[in-house]
Amino acid sequence: DRCSCEIESGQLVVILGHSGCGKTTLLKMVNRLYEPTDGTIYLDNQDIRQIKKTTLRQQIGYVIQQSGLFPHMTVAQNVAIVPKLLGWERPRVQARVEELLTLVQLPPQEYRNRYPAQLSGGQQQRVGLARALAGDPAVLLMDEPFGAIDAITRTSLQDEILRLQRQLKKTILFVSHDVEEALRLADRLILMQNGQIVQYDTPFNVLTQPASEFVHHLMGADDMVRQLSLLRVETAMTAAPDDYHHNGEPTVERDDSLREALSLILKTGARHLTVTDNGATVGVLTLDHIRNSASMAATVS
Repeated sequence: DRCSCEIESGQLVVILGHSGCGKTTLLKMVNRLYEPTDGTIYLDNQDIRQIKKTTLRQQIGYVIQQSGLFPHMTVAQNVAIVPKLLGWERPRVQARVEELLTLVQLPPQEYRNRYPAQLSGGQQQRVGLARALAGDPAVLLMDEPFGAIDAITRTSLQDEILRLQRQLKKTILFVSHDVEEALRLADRLILMQNGQIVQYDTPFNVLTQPASEFVHHLMGADDMVRQLSLLRVETAMTAAPDDYHHNGEPTVERDDSLREALSLILKTGARHLTVTDNGATVGVLTLDHIRNSASMAATVS
């Protein structure tokens, strides 16, 4: 209902809202599984209705909740579907399958000849992700891909998405009903209610400046620990002095969240954490640093 937004190339945008609010409908209009009754969707400034459906869908990867793998095909055959449709030569297809299985951390020599029934739910989703990436699409659509997976596997797959996104920089539209998942993954959030976009902004702004009472309650905007999950360690740490020596204190990466850092301090009882960047010491973080950052976030909100 009059949904309008512009998504920048290379961003991971999570569409969030209650069941039935229109998340999946909006997603499926992007690859024309549903045709809009009014309005226009542009892909790289081109009206998608001017692109043949088959051509459009070959340019857009699609990952669904149950992986959607063909049960009678091996892992390699599933991943190879789109490259074959694109007319790639056999050696190129084989090389792409090997590359993508390695990328999603399923060693090809071990998994290429397995069938979906021989895989765990998490492994099936990794194959589904590899298949969606096979044609090297600029855009990925992901419809609650981890919704039917246990919590531990879900967290692992979220880590995988973040790792791949840092590496590949795809434009991703990701449907979710899980606020924690949305905050963990998103560059920007689309909040939907009754078929309308009620806020489109960064996770931090959505938490600290919710556009409505609905958004405030949906996001749990008063949850300070949730806000800490959006702040990086590097925003609160102090630089390590030249004579600083790491004497066995717990370490965090500068890109970790302050929520993770707080958990580590509480778990270990450490007075401070050593902040590292690819193994090199770059800073120091204390409980006071985290408390000050939380106070600043509360002031913003």
